[in-house]
Amino acid sequence: MKTKFWSAVVAAAVVTALAVTPARAAATLTEVTGFGSNPGALKMYSYVPAGLPAGSPLVVALHGCTQSASDYYGHSGWPKYADLYRAALVFPEQTSSNNALSCFNWFNAGDIARGGGEALSIKQMVDYAVANYGSDSHRVYVTGLSAGGAMTAVMLAAYPDVFAGGGVVAGLPYNCGTVCQYQAQSKTPAQWGDLVRAADPGYSGPRPRVAIWYGTSDTTVVPANATELRDQWTNVLGVPQTPAGTDTLSGGTTRETYGGVVQLYRVQGIAHGTPVDPGGAENQCGTTGTYYLASICSSYYLAQFWGLTGSTPPTTTPPTTTPPTSTPPTTTPTTAPTSAPPTAGPCFTASNYAQTVAGRAHQSGGYTYANGSNQAMGLWNVAVTHTLRRTGDNYYVLADGQC
Repeated sequence: MKTKFWSAVVAAAVVTALAVTPARAAATLTEVTGFGSNPGALKMYSYVPAGLPAGSPLVVALHGCTQSASDYYGHSGWPKYADLYRAALVFPEQTSSNNALSCFNWFNAGDIARGGGEALSIKQMVDYAVANYGSDSHRVYVTGLSAGGAMTAVMLAAYPDVFAGGGVVAGLPYNCGTVCQYQAQSKTPAQWGDLVRAADPGYSGPRPRVAIWYGTSDTTVVPANATELRDQWTNVLGVPQTPAGTDTLSGGTTRETYGGVVQLYRVQGIAHGTPVDPGGAENQCGTTGTYYLASICSSYYLAQFWGLTGSTPPTTTPPTTTPPTSTPPTTTPTTAPTSAPPTAGPCFTASNYAQTVAGRAHQSGGYTYANGSNQAMGLWNVAVTHTLRRTGDNYYVLADGQC
């Protein structure tokens, strides 16, 4: 009798506990409404991992033509890295009523200017995520494929104060219209850069770092856009159009690095699409499909370039070309230097802020990186001090305790 009584009590307690403390549901792609005035009449979807702490990064991912938010969510690999690196995701979605092919309207003046159209709708999605998901407003990034890549360039140009970094995948330079899709243009880097500067002419603050991805066999958007994007953003960011380093990755991919703030990835032999690499390793992601091409996981390398992985963004590691110098360095690095060579140039000890003002380092997203080597130096402020040793023309390495 007592046994039956206590069994009933225990069972009732279990039922009560389940009723008041239900299991946390796994995160899913969810539509969000009421995120702002939405002048571009776009839809917003988000993916927020369970238990995401305040101050986490935010990634905005823009689909290509004929695609949707759920399509990009399902194939690009970004949910994997949202879970792994603790980030919120926002997937804007175009509608067929705005564009018959569901392309973001990167070519409409009213949709690419600051303060209006589709660009403002996407910016309002960022504001909503920062306010409601606790995302860090200094760690907001944007990427996209094709028309989404072109709209990525729009967001970086129109809202440089909002984004810390971007990734243009098979996209187009800012404010080039549809003509760039089919043929190379003859603009100089300064002319390309002027288009970006005109998007927010009063802006004088730090600008986002930019990665550019292209398949060498792309026939939908001519690969000349890769170098034109390179010219545009190196000019805007004030770094040379000659790479400081070039290395080879998997999937027949060559990575060129410019001043630590622009990267250009050329994926050999693939056509138009987002490069993915299905598999379980950390640097593998996504699933293949229409415009999702088996080669290399572009989302992983974007996350690494932006600093989401917790490791130093890969730029010249390892370089296969020596950084360009006016006075050749006394030693040629074969891997990214972790300590300064003993016969290298002079040392400079100063706060991270002072190092950037002096032109020996640069900042992105509130963090500081040494020019040339792109070694991470921590927060961009006067409280953090490091010693940099110059090993070449605008090439510095960390040398704390060695000078």
